Amino acid sequence: MRIRWHGHSCFEISDGKTTIVTDPHDGRSLGIRPPSVSADIVLISHDHYDHSASRVVNGNFKIFQSRIGRFESRGLQFNGIETYHDAARGTQRGLNTMYKFQMDGITVCHCGDLGAMPSSRVLNSISGVDILFVPTGGIYTMESEEIEEFVRAVGPGVTVPMHYRVGGLTVPVRDIDYFLDMVTEESIRYVGNCTDVTRDELPEYKECWVFDR
Repeated sequence: MRIRWHGHSCFEISDGKTTIVTDPHDGRSLGIRPPSVSADIVLISHDHYDHSASRVVNGNFKIFQSRIGRFESRGLQFNGIETYHDAARGTQRGLNTMYKFQMDGITVCHCGDLGAMPSSRVLNSISGVDILFVPTGGIYTMESEEIEEFVRAVGPGVTVPMHYRVGGLTVPVRDIDYFLDMVTEESIRYVGNCTDVTRDELPEYKECWVFDR
């Protein structure tokens, strides 16, 4: 499986046959470079402008926006899980959808703009995923104490921080150190813009993979 980061919460995840793009942005509205990407499947966690710019994605793709429940596309099984974008049960910023799926034998969960600790039922449904993409910049999503508690509760093999401040970004979120200060230094792995991983290559011990662009 190949994972490439296109900034913010937008990732390109591919097994060589099917390419999934998560939460595409248009770049210019955020002050960063727009994604250059093609997809077969586009997953959108919610309709905010910095997560739903499917128009920038190339290809004849199937789009799933805020899709709740189990569904199938191109032979892959997905589960869209409803959560909140804020700590007031969605009354401030609305709902958010996390997507769990398996590709190449690797279980992935993309958290979108998760704004509050999910219920125990939701936590159980994603417990022990191999790779967890989690927003770590705060402000519009969970803050540091909740992020740490959430990651500990899920217990992923690999945590991938996203939705944090990078050069040029106009969205007022905190930088990556806001999250990395909570992570042991020896668990941090800087993977560049793109990394390949197979089931057998998943780390024996928990790691935090930091992408750049």
